[in-house]
Amino acid sequence: MEKLTVNSNLSNVTIVERFVEEICDNYNLNDTYFGNILIALTEAFNNAVIHGNHNDSDKKVTIIFDIGYKGLSFSVTDEGNGFDPEKVPNPVDVENDADSEKGRGLFLIRSLTDNVKFLNNGRSLELVFEIEGIGQKTMKERLQLFTQYFKKEKQKV
Repeated sequence: MEKLTVNSNLSNVTIVERFVEEICDNYNLNDTYFGNILIALTEAFNNAVIHGNHNDSDKKVTIIFDIGYKGLSFSVTDEGNGFDPEKVPNPVDVENDADSEKGRGLFLIRSLTDNVKFLNNGRSLELVFEIEGIGQKTMKERLQLFTQYFKKEKQKV
C-alpha cells in the first residue's frame, strides 16, 4: 500500500501525476492503462480540491494505492462534507443541460475505471482497475502475432 497526502491545491496535480507514473512503471502497466489511470485519478483529485475541499489549501487530499485480488485500487479522500453521487447529473442524458459541465468529471471517471465506489458519504472515491484484463488482451495479441508468424514460416518450407 502506498499513500500520498497533498494540500488541496490544483497545482499539486503534478505530484499526483508523478505518483501514478511511478506506480505504473513499478507494475509495468501498458500505456492504455497508464492513460486511463492518470486521467481518472487526476479528475478525482481535481474534484476533491474544487468540490470537496472548496479550494481550501489548508485542507488535504489523500490518495491511497493498493493492489489486490480486485486489481489496482486508488482511494481519493478529501476533507469536505461529502456529496450524494446520485444527485450528480449524467451529462449524456438528453434531459440535462447540454452546456452544463456538471457531472462530466464523474462521467469520465466512471468511463475509464472498471469499478467506482463512493464511501464516507461521498468524501472518498475508490477507483478500481482490473489489471488481469490487461494480461489477457496482451496474451491474445501476442498469440495472434506468433500464429501469423509461424504460418508464414511454414509456407516458406
